[in-house]
Amino acid sequence: MIIVLKAGASEADIEDVSRRVRDLGFKTHLSRGEERTIIGVVGDDRAKEQLLALQALESVENVVRILQPFKLASREAHPESTQFRIHGVPIGGKQLVVMAGPCSVESRPQLLAVAEGVKAGGAHVLRGGAFKPRTSPYAFQGLEEEGLKLLHEASKATGLPVVTEVMEPDKVDVVAEHADILQVGARNIQNFSLLKRVAECGKPVLLKRGMSSSIQEWLLSAEYVLAGGNPNVILCERGIRTFETSTRFTLDLNAIPVVKKLSHLPVLVDPSHGTGHWEYVSAMAKAGLAAGADGLIIEVHNNPAEALSDGPQSLKPDKFGKLMSELRPLAEVLGRSL
Repeated sequence: MIIVLKAGASEADIEDVSRRVRDLGFKTHLSRGEERTIIGVVGDDRAKEQLLALQALESVENVVRILQPFKLASREAHPESTQFRIHGVPIGGKQLVVMAGPCSVESRPQLLAVAEGVKAGGAHVLRGGAFKPRTSPYAFQGLEEEGLKLLHEASKATGLPVVTEVMEPDKVDVVAEHADILQVGARNIQNFSLLKRVAECGKPVLLKRGMSSSIQEWLLSAEYVLAGGNPNVILCERGIRTFETSTRFTLDLNAIPVVKKLSHLPVLVDPSHGTGHWEYVSAMAKAGLAAGADGLIIEVHNNPAEALSDGPQSLKPDKFGKLMSELRPLAEVLGRSL
């Protein structure tokens, strides 16, 4: 449920209502808009009739049942789009965000070269995988903690915040120590132990859609992180599995406006995984922004032919720079900036 307070409700009113809700055994999540304050209420459905009685309070305008199964992720609970900053980089606002870098951290020279390249091209966040979930057990699995240290070094050298994937609950602390954003990959979207753990870490979470996940399942995964007390969740559409084989996955651009209608959370598009071919990345990056995405995450490698993972879908730094120059006027047409 959500409790909508009247315009002009004081801090004392907000605290009074919140206290009453907590006394009933519920958790509260505050959402402050320009005109209204909304208190999201999460807990045992059996006591919700008692919540309806709070409509009698002078400061309460309405008590509303949320129809969606994802309560905190829904736009009913949080009408205004979520916005926050990561070391000065805005997420979810008018300015678009671009995260770029190699699929895998392979070596210090490789990572530093790519980091400098994406920085020069205009990226806002450095991406790179230290722990790599691979379909084949014989494929390169990442440099693990050594990779995290290299990402931290590259971040200090370029000034770019870092996003990297965490795969296991017991690795959350070490990843959070070196990264600014923790990515939960497509294969872990329903690893509920991991979702609960990243909710506790205090760092923003980038949640990629599972390759066979419905939009509702995706948003319910986000709900785990929000319900755990972490409001800074970024969604990422990275392609779903269909009958089509000419691309690695089918980039579901329908999901962008659908999620924007259902949820207040920022949404990125990953045209690299969504297509699996570098020559399609530019077109689908532009299409993703046109569909309403709040930014992109793009794989970039200085020598894709020798990349240890996902070389065929990686742009070279010069092609990434060219794409960024093409995206800037598009952003302006869309009423946004890059």
